[in-house]
Amino acid sequence: MEILPGVHAVRFRGARGHVLLDDELTLIDTGLPGSAPQLETFLRRHGRSISDLRRIVCTHGHPDHAGAAREMVALASEAETLIHPLDLVRLEITLRDAIRRPSLGSLFAAMTPFPERARPFEDGEIIPVLGGLQVIHTPGHTPGSVCLFLRERGALFVGDALEHRRPNRVTYASRLYSDDYASARRSVARMAALDVQTIVFAHWPPVREGAGEILRDLAHRAIRS
Repeated sequence: MEILPGVHAVRFRGARGHVLLDDELTLIDTGLPGSAPQLETFLRRHGRSISDLRRIVCTHGHPDHAGAAREMVALASEAETLIHPLDLVRLEITLRDAIRRPSLGSLFAAMTPFPERARPFEDGEIIPVLGGLQVIHTPGHTPGSVCLFLRERGALFVGDALEHRRPNRVTYASRLYSDDYASARRSVARMAALDVQTIVFAHWPPVREGAGEILRDLAHRAIRS
């Protein structure tokens, strides 16, 4: 499904990913392990191949967003996986570690295969695709959660930093599945400072109408509470 020119949503196992169709292909989020066939099918329909994939950009390190990165990179010889360093370090946690020091975050990390050819990115980095994809560090859901801002199209890819559970009602990240819910709420201020026209989610349809106003309202509510 094309949601903006050059921006396509692909339904993977457990979540939507987003393919940015440019000279070099970029994928935002991967779905759960086993999602590579869905990506290959999508690319074939658009006359492209997974060998054209240059990079996978993960909004955070949960298995439904980074779980298939390893298998996808293995099929794309020139691709790398980009993820915030705080979440990349966390993906070194093993199941034994998670059992020894149990938490939901450590369990999710243990469930996510460590990505091949991983490169950490930093806040503010501009990824060279469709005029520039800016990394916005928005910690809270995980320590290394980021949003990705496609400035020329006004599109903000929020991963799980926000939810859209009901029509026209956008809310903060899940309290249950977030490491630091208070930080997740505060992080909305960074999103609200951008000129956002479309909010793109991993689990729900995008929001186009009043996107900037929605973000500013959430940021204001976070300050008041």
